[in-house]
Amino acid sequence: MAGTIYRKPILFSVVALVVVLAGTVATMFYPMLRSDMHPRLEALKAYTPLELAGRDLYQREGCMGCHTQTVRPLASEVARYGDYSKAGEFAYDRPHLWGSKRTGPDLAREGGLRPNDWHVRHFRHPQAVVPRSNMPAYAFLEQAKLDPSTVKAHYRALASMYTPAEFAAKDEEFAALSDKTEMDALVAYMQWLGHAIPRECQVGDLAAVNPLAGKPEAVQRGMAVYANNCAQCHGDHGEGMPGAIPSLVDDEFLAQKGDVPDGTYFGLISCGSDAKKKIGRAGDPGGGMTAFGGQLSDDEIWSVISFIRSQQHR
Repeated sequence: MAGTIYRKPILFSVVALVVVLAGTVATMFYPMLRSDMHPRLEALKAYTPLELAGRDLYQREGCMGCHTQTVRPLASEVARYGDYSKAGEFAYDRPHLWGSKRTGPDLAREGGLRPNDWHVRHFRHPQAVVPRSNMPAYAFLEQAKLDPSTVKAHYRALASMYTPAEFAAKDEEFAALSDKTEMDALVAYMQWLGHAIPRECQVGDLAAVNPLAGKPEAVQRGMAVYANNCAQCHGDHGEGMPGAIPSLVDDEFLAQKGDVPDGTYFGLISCGSDAKKKIGRAGDPGGGMTAFGGQLSDDEIWSVISFIRSQQHR
């Protein structure tokens, strides 16, 4: 039989084609149609019209050329950016915006790390927030109004990912877009990123005493670390920015009167806004702070606290 089929090239080609097609269907097309091949995290929320408009702007401006949106399961990346990316996070993404080049930082866990005002200032003039940044300014986005009909058309193009009820519920949101700018949309998209993955961080002993307290060399080191990581938001001396970023030298901490132990400062700096619940103070509901635990050593964080204390006692 084997010898016979080899002597019949047409028959051999037909049989080979059938076998290849059968294998392709079994290993590629059939799995693509199975629901378990398209996981969706329980906490994942569909894009609102404003968030989807922001995603379209992210693509239009070519942001994926400098930023990635995927954290690889490497210890160094998880320590810096947070939990590694899961397939179920991208159920609403068409196309995926994973990127491959990090001229700027990864944005997969950007949502909730910083307040909206920070993002607006950053897009308006990146170097005013991050002096070493080579990111171009996007201040023009504040002057460009969104077109609800265009956003709705883009949303309808992705209708297969939403139920009819989900789509119908957006009518009021589409209408409200006429009062929004492209800047509003891009900021909303930034805050959507990574929302489906809970961030967990060990804040440590909130009553801990600073082991570097009172040491002049710690204050000097903390000044340098503060200048490179904190001054862009909290000001050169911790004075903050009125209406946006809280002061570090007044008599409030996370929007409540009264100071807290150095260990609480350590927990907030290490874990960012995720520490607020464990600290027991709500802070600004719309505010957010980056977790520096994966970027700064413990001694650097304690040194920053020493510097902040030196400014409070001036």
